[in-house]
Order: sequence, then C-alpha cells, then structure tokens
Amino acid sequence: MTAPLLSARDISVRLGGRTIVDNASVTLSAGEFVALVGPNGAGKTTLLKSLAGLVPTFGTVEFEGQATASFKPRDRARHLAYLPQGHSFSWPLPAAEIVALGRYPHADPFSPVSDKDRAAVAHALDVTGTKDFADRIVTTLSGGERARVALARVLATQARVVLADEPIMSLDPRHQFVVMDVLRHAARAGNAVLAVIHDLALASRYATRVLVLERGRIVADDEPATALNAERIAEIFGVEVDMIRIGDAQVPLVTKPL
Repeated sequence: MTAPLLSARDISVRLGGRTIVDNASVTLSAGEFVALVGPNGAGKTTLLKSLAGLVPTFGTVEFEGQATASFKPRDRARHLAYLPQGHSFSWPLPAAEIVALGRYPHADPFSPVSDKDRAAVAHALDVTGTKDFADRIVTTLSGGERARVALARVLATQARVVLADEPIMSLDPRHQFVVMDVLRHAARAGNAVLAVIHDLALASRYATRVLVLERGRIVADDEPATALNAERIAEIFGVEVDMIRIGDAQVPLVTKPL
C-alpha cells in the first residue's frame, strides 16, 4: 500500500484560550480529492492552516514521512500549496504576474525565469480559464475572476498537496463546476487535494472522500455517500435533505431547515 503524501496525527490548535481543532488526524494520498465539510465555526479553516504550518499546532504533520515542522518555509511551500479564502490582492499587477508568484518557492528572487516556470504558469492559466484576462490588472477583476487567478497561482507552484479553503466561494454556477473539475484533475494527475466545500451536493459529486468536522473534531471520514448520509446531515447541519442520484453519485438535496 502506498504511503500517504500528507499525514497529520493528533492535531490540536488553541487560539485565544479556546480549542479550535481537537485531536484531529488526517491522511491525504496521491489521487485523492477530499472535501472538508462542517457548519460555520467548526474549525475547518484552522485545520487547513495547521496542515499548512500557518498556526501553532500540537501534534505531528508529515509530508512523505518527514515532519513538516523541520521544513524551511520555501521547502514547505514547494510541497504544500495553500489557497486562502477571500482572494484579496493588494498589488495592482497583471493577473499573469500574480500567477507567476506561485513559482517563487522554486528559485531565489534573483534567478531568471526558466522554461519550466513559463510552462507551469501557462498551464495554470489555461486550466483555470484565466488566460483571456492574463494581462489585466488583478485589482480590476471581478471576485470570481480573482478567485480563479488565486487558484492558478496555487497550481503554478506544482505542489503535490493542495489545501484549498472555499475555492468556489463567490463563483457563478458554471465556474464552480470549472474549479471543481480543475481540482479533481489535479488529484487524478497524482496529487492530493483537500478543499473546504460548503456545497454538500458538489462535495458528494466530486470528492473521493469526505471529512466532516464538528466543533473541532472529525466525526466522519469516509466515501461521500457514507459520510454525507441524510441522518448525519440532519444532525450536523440542522437541515433535511432528499437523497437523489446523479450519475454514479448519491447527492444530498437540501429541502428545509430543521
């Protein structure tokens, strides 16, 4: 059995005197697109940040068997790409230059741009559908366009593990599917993707596995149909759902609050 790309054991995070993530263990293997779901305030963003090494964390996080706490920031960024929610850009740079920042972990600031860098940026622009506005200043783009530029920057890093926090937030329905397709393709190409997804239907249709987080604890880690059954959704999210079949997936359709 192939060892996971990322393995986190007994992860706990305390912020402001409160336990936000409580003894969580996560594995991510090559080829997996894992959805992280849970109600607001469950600790999803904090768990993602802990895996990315962005908040003080108790427990162990390993990439290919090596503790990430021993990595230099540049090394960690080459292996683990983190996409925050919000997609805020402070610099008025062309979108293509923002995407090219994803190549920063691969060279020092004074190194010339390589053919590999150019190819990685071009591919990221292409798969995210951002090539048509690559020359536009990023601060002039719509929220949905900025979201896809942010994703392109992460993909340009070519990290084996992608940690994406609400990557389809602010996107119109079509581009939600585009981004989910991009993330699934990234996983099928041999990477591991963990994404916070609020849309339970899309999580069920796209994810190979679903983690359900409640009050900082992982209460389910299974294939989508099992992790997101009607009873658990009612208990965790306080909504009633009808389970419908779309293709090979059993998909929850929210019908009313409980």
